[in-house]
Amino acid sequence: MNKSRLSLAIALACSSAFVAVPAVAAEPALSFSKVWTFSHTGGGFLSEIVSFDSLNGNLWVAGVSGVDVINVTSGLQVGSRIDTTSFGSINSVAIHGDLAAFAIESATKTDRGTVKLYDTASRTAASGINSITVGALPDMLTFTKDGTKLLVANEATPSTYGAQTSATGAFPRTYGAAAFDPAGSVSIINMGSRAVVATANPNGEPEFGSNIRKNTGMDFEPEYIAVNAAGTKAFVTLQEANAVGVLNLATNSFDKVIGLGVKDFSEEGNQIDPLNNSTVSFQSVAAKGLYMPDGVSVFETGGATYMVLANEGDFREDDGDRSSANSVSSSNVSPLNNLRVSNTNSSGTDLYAAGARSFSIRDENGVLVYDSGDILDKEANERGVYDDSRSRDKGVEPEGIEVMTIGDRTFALVGLERTLKAAVGIFDITDPANSTFVDMLVSDGDRAPEGLEGFTMDGKYFLAFSNEVSNTTSLYQLTAPIPEPETYALMLAGLGLVAAMARRRKK
Repeated sequence: MNKSRLSLAIALACSSAFVAVPAVAAEPALSFSKVWTFSHTGGGFLSEIVSFDSLNGNLWVAGVSGVDVINVTSGLQVGSRIDTTSFGSINSVAIHGDLAAFAIESATKTDRGTVKLYDTASRTAASGINSITVGALPDMLTFTKDGTKLLVANEATPSTYGAQTSATGAFPRTYGAAAFDPAGSVSIINMGSRAVVATANPNGEPEFGSNIRKNTGMDFEPEYIAVNAAGTKAFVTLQEANAVGVLNLATNSFDKVIGLGVKDFSEEGNQIDPLNNSTVSFQSVAAKGLYMPDGVSVFETGGATYMVLANEGDFREDDGDRSSANSVSSSNVSPLNNLRVSNTNSSGTDLYAAGARSFSIRDENGVLVYDSGDILDKEANERGVYDDSRSRDKGVEPEGIEVMTIGDRTFALVGLERTLKAAVGIFDITDPANSTFVDMLVSDGDRAPEGLEGFTMDGKYFLAFSNEVSNTTSLYQLTAPIPEPETYALMLAGLGLVAAMARRRKK
C-alpha cells in the first residue's frame, strides 16, 4: 500500500466519526475489458438490438433482415442466421425463458405488424401459437419480469404527415392531423394464451408536466418500454412528443402522459457546442433542449421507483418539423444560427433544440432527480471521439440505457449513438440524486451502439452492445474492484479504534 493510502486510512481510523468505505479505496469504481467482437455480414443485416438467452448462454442480435445467435463464451455464431425477411423487417428481440420474441414491421409500415415466437434451444418457430398480430410498426418489445405478459411498442409512424396549419413563415408552426396515421399504441400479450388482451393508447389520457409536443402532424408514437419490478406499471417513452406515458398493467390502460419539460443550455453545467465548424467549443447559449428520450430503464431503491432515460432527441421521420435557428429568425446569429431547432416550439429568439445531450433520472411521476448535464459531450471530446459534425444537431445522442447492480453499487450504462467510436458512459446511480460519472467505455472497431444488454453468467458481469454503423456486436466483462486485504485490515482497525474512543467518551 502506498503512503498516501496508508495516511488516509490512519486519518480515517482516528476520526471520531466513521467515513464511508469508498473514501479509503482509491481503485476505480468499475473496470471493463473486451471479450470479443462479432462482425455481422451479408443479407442486408444491420446490428441493432441484442438480448441474452440465459438458458443456452447465447446472445440474439436482431438486424432488419434476421437474427444472428452468438455464443457468449466463444463469440462464434450458433447455426445459421434466422431469416425473417418473408415476414417483414425485424426491429427488436426479447427473451424470457425458452422463448424469443421478434417485433416485425410489415412491408407497408402503416399496416399492422407481427410478433413471432421462437424456441431458444432449436432456434426455430415455437410450438403452438407463434405468430401474433399487433399494431403498426412494432419497434420494441419486452417481457414483464415474471414472463406472463409481453408488451409491444407500436410506433405507428405515418407515411405522410399532417399539413401545416399555421401561417406561412410564422413560428412556431403547427401541423394538422395526418390523413392516415395508425394509432401509436402498446399491445399487451397474455403469454398464457399467446393473444393480445388489450391495445393501450396514450392519446386522450390525462396530461401532466410541460412541453408536450402535440402539433407535429402525428399522434403519440411509443418508442421504448420499461416495466417496474412488481410488473404493475410500464413506462413508455413518447420520444417525438417529449413525454412518457405511464401504463397501468392492472387495467391495461394508460393512467397519464407526463411532459418532460426542457433543459436550459444557458445554465452552468449544461453547455453545448452549437457549431459543427471543425472546432469544438462548448459554451452556454440562449437555447433550451427538449429531453425527448429514446431508451428507458427502471430501477428501485429506498422503496421508490426511478426511470433512467437516454435523452437522444428526435424529429419527424421526414424532418419536416425542424428548422435552422436563423430560419426561425434572422436575429439568431452565430453561434446559434445553424442550430437545428423544433419549428413547432421555437419562435424569434426563443429556441428549442431536440434532445438534452444527457441522460436523466426521474421519479415515477416524472420529477427530475438528476441530469448528467454536459458530461457526455465533454467526456467524449476528452476521449477524442466527439463527432463535431453532429454539434448543431443533437451532440453525442444518448440512445440506449441499461441499469446494472454490480456488488453493492448500481450503475447506469449510456450508449452514445453519434461518436467517432462506440462509447458508453458509465455512472454510479446508487444514490440517484447524487449520481456521479465513473468512466467512459470506448470500443475500437465499433460505432453507433443501438442496443445494450447487461447480464450475469457464471458469476461474472457482462455488457453486450450492438452497433448499427459498424454492423458489429461486442461483449465486455465488467468488474467491481475488491479492496486490498491490508485496506480491509486498516478499516477494521479503524472501526475498533472509533469504538474504543466512543467507549472512552462515555466514561
